[in-house]
Amino acid sequence: MYQAAIHSFKCYAKRVGADLIISDSLHYPIHIHQPKYGANPAWAEKLRIGELLKQYDRVLYVDADILISPSAEDIFQEYCDLDTIYMLDEGMHCDRHIEKQLIEKQLGSITWPQHDAGVHYYNVGVMLISKPCQLFNHLDLNSLQAICNEIRFYEQTLFNYVIFQQRLKHQAIDCRFNRMDMFGQDSYLQADFIHYAGKGYAKNNRRRDLQFLKDFALLYKDIIPQPEIQRLKHVAWQQFLEKVYQKYSLPNALIKAVSGACVSR
Repeated sequence: MYQAAIHSFKCYAKRVGADLIISDSLHYPIHIHQPKYGANPAWAEKLRIGELLKQYDRVLYVDADILISPSAEDIFQEYCDLDTIYMLDEGMHCDRHIEKQLIEKQLGSITWPQHDAGVHYYNVGVMLISKPCQLFNHLDLNSLQAICNEIRFYEQTLFNYVIFQQRLKHQAIDCRFNRMDMFGQDSYLQADFIHYAGKGYAKNNRRRDLQFLKDFALLYKDIIPQPEIQRLKHVAWQQFLEKVYQKYSLPNALIKAVSGACVSR
């Protein structure tokens, strides 16, 4: 899935005239120890955006579980105010009061903007940020380390807290630039950036990679050579089978036969 995502990133970067920088190793050694909620040390890697903004005028950060459509619009042209941080406001679509309460318990209450659906809360899977923005002047590894074992979605929640605390200029992007399954499955392949967070349009987490590669094969069938597409689909299938073998105490041959007949890929 990761390899397929990188293919889509390369195509997009070439089309919009951007440099592609792949963060394939960790630069920020955060210590995750018995976290109260799911936490990943790789999430701290978003701090690298601040370092890149010392070299680049604008940075588009994209999570590795996102598939960019070959027909995606140029997000740099779509959202061009250099003082504004652009992200999807998922608080418009799901309740994030718990995240607000958790971080305010740790760091203190702030004026957190609200709307009719609840509180504003941005998803950091896609971030478009420019040099004049001051977000990373208020974020560092120590600030993430202080809350990573206590807060749900620790870096995302802290980013939101700092944006609102410092009253930084922010704007929600259209969901087509960060399309998640919270918006339903209808026409999701028509989106520009398809985000496979959680189950990622599949029946369960185990099938997420298969769904990603199935969609990748459909969208990129005339762009990426077929042998490469088939190789990636084969790898995803083998990894799926390994997960299922571990889950069920049945002969592997039987599991493989049933999976081949019942699981869409």
